[in-house]
Amino acid sequence: MTQKKNQINARQSKQIAGALALASCGLFATSGHATELSKKADDWKVDAALMYYGEQDRVQAVEAIGTAQKAFGDDSVLDLKLVVDSLTGASASGAVAQSTSQTFTRPSGNGQYSVAAGDTPLDDTFHDTRVQGSVNWAQALNSDWKVNAGVYGSKEFDYMSMGLNASIERGFNKDNTTLFLGTAYSFDVVDPVGGRPVDLSSMAVRDNFASEAAYRTAFDATRQSGSDNKQTADVMLGITQVLSQRWLLQANYGLSSVNGYLTDPYKVLSVVDNNGITQDLLYESRPDSRLKHSFYVMTKGALDAGVVDFSYRYNTDDWDLTSHTLETHYRYYFTGNFYGQLHLRYYQQTAANFYQPFLMADTPLPEFASADYRIGDMSAYTIGIKFGHRLSGGHEMSYRLEYYQQDPKNNGTTIPGELQNFDLFPTQKAITAQFSYSF
Repeated sequence: MTQKKNQINARQSKQIAGALALASCGLFATSGHATELSKKADDWKVDAALMYYGEQDRVQAVEAIGTAQKAFGDDSVLDLKLVVDSLTGASASGAVAQSTSQTFTRPSGNGQYSVAAGDTPLDDTFHDTRVQGSVNWAQALNSDWKVNAGVYGSKEFDYMSMGLNASIERGFNKDNTTLFLGTAYSFDVVDPVGGRPVDLSSMAVRDNFASEAAYRTAFDATRQSGSDNKQTADVMLGITQVLSQRWLLQANYGLSSVNGYLTDPYKVLSVVDNNGITQDLLYESRPDSRLKHSFYVMTKGALDAGVVDFSYRYNTDDWDLTSHTLETHYRYYFTGNFYGQLHLRYYQQTAANFYQPFLMADTPLPEFASADYRIGDMSAYTIGIKFGHRLSGGHEMSYRLEYYQQDPKNNGTTIPGELQNFDLFPTQKAITAQFSYSF
């Protein structure tokens, strides 16, 4: 669990990169893993992974992940992580398909690209490289209290993020009950290619102007100078309860407050008439604050020849976007050194209150609007398998393959005219493949 370089989509890059690392990256680093690690010898433990993520006809990503952990005695652990990923491919702009070809201006303003009749508008110049690093320190103060603190940073062509996190953990009832309190803060700087578009301003297309000078004047009028930023503050409260020798239960509540520049500078909306024909293209606009709540419950059990877990997560926010996630992993040990794992996940969300697949030319402009399908109605599922092989000397190799399908849906909008001839909510499919080696 992010775009850029050449006219890219910074915000989508961050989301995709976050999705790639979802299984290995969490906002809060609890000391539970550190406690387990500290029981091992005072030595470095290194994990390396190479991951491929590919969407059908869209984004492709290759990611290298490296972690190094060292225990110091029985009460402290240092955890280092480095992630480098490269993303290329096509990114949906938010505009709707038309019965004739369409021309769009690239985010930099230098050049344009065309989309064939009937095709979903995609900008195929999407390309970026992201580097992310984090350092965490876990410390057991005594048999009951543990603390954790860390720093994080990532850099992309037009997006930079820096963050801090800290947590405290308290054990009760002979460590059968554990309470957890964590907090995190991040500061992000957004510096889009070509500058930040003025909210809901019209895209200037070179072909519509008699001269290059007139076009540049019109394009510059849609831009705001300088970068902008956003700040995110998170708090999480959790409890873990041992139910029996084989089962435990975990529950968390999270609160997240985001303020600042939340608009995606590379997304647009089509303005159409009653016949569904595009009359204008506007840059999107989103609120500058967002308050999110999350509730999570998970149970995990040890079986005779494996381990299984079941979890449910509910998210809601003041954008009226709500989601439900059901997930399970089942790991079966064929032998003491070889295992297979099944992963199933189902996700469903309702649209944000300002999501619109397009705007109508005969209605007043709203204050906020976005056609980004990622904040629209959708459902999605993941099916994955993983195999791991423990080698001599404590080494381990694992292989993971997953299929992901996302099904955007109409949020009740009436589709006018010729737009009924096109699939405005196309299914998205992706494959993830990963090879990992631990030593």
